[in-house]
Amino acid sequence: MTHQYENILFAQDGPIARITLNRPNAANGINQALADELAQAAAYCSDDPAVKVVVLTGAGKFFSAGGDVRAMAAADDTGAFIDKLAETLHHAVSSFARMDALLITAVNGTAAGAGLSLAIAGDLVVAAESASFTMSYTKVGLSPDGGASYYLPRLIGVRRTQDLMLTNRVLTANEALDWQLLHRVVPDAELAGAVEELAQQFASGPKLSNANVKKLLLVSSQHTLEEQLGTEAAFITHCAESADGAEGIAAFLGKRAPKFA
Repeated sequence: MTHQYENILFAQDGPIARITLNRPNAANGINQALADELAQAAAYCSDDPAVKVVVLTGAGKFFSAGGDVRAMAAADDTGAFIDKLAETLHHAVSSFARMDALLITAVNGTAAGAGLSLAIAGDLVVAAESASFTMSYTKVGLSPDGGASYYLPRLIGVRRTQDLMLTNRVLTANEALDWQLLHRVVPDAELAGAVEELAQQFASGPKLSNANVKKLLLVSSQHTLEEQLGTEAAFITHCAESADGAEGIAAFLGKRAPKFA
């Protein structure tokens, strides 16, 4: 299944949806049109029960250079323009975070500003060796958006987040891996293959189990220990009562590979 967009590419092959930021001549900068389409695609993936994994990447040499500064400068009311742009982008980020499908971000090149925010929002983040990561907001007198101030402190701690946001330092892919921004780094030529292998793995996996992992991690910092234990108990019970839970247990006892729905 293919959806027609102008600023992203969207294709669905059964349980796998693939989204490509597609403004390569503008470093995949996020303007209002791209943000609108990304939010629409994210909502579609969240609403479609058939989607088990979403792959997000960029066309060309950039993953995304972040917000389109030229578009901001050309707006009649820059504040109103950025407010609407951020709100739309944040709808996409929220949909990706709360959908049952897993999100794999395939960082093919530079991820800057909101591009970095999108990159680290993946449930699994795989980067090419040539990729780089930087915030760059304060360079243009702005502050972060796209969820960076939520994800970064949780992933790398406050001190390193301050370093990234205030100094605008640029991390190589291997430095970002060392900082635990990413899950793995692969040679550029192997990025597509590595991500496809992961996508196929999740496409044949148990959607409810994976969705519950996402949900548990999303709320863990908000709960007391006892609240989190209660949530874990409810979720594992739900899994056990599902068709995938029954299949997983039966396959384990039968010493065979499970065949999840």
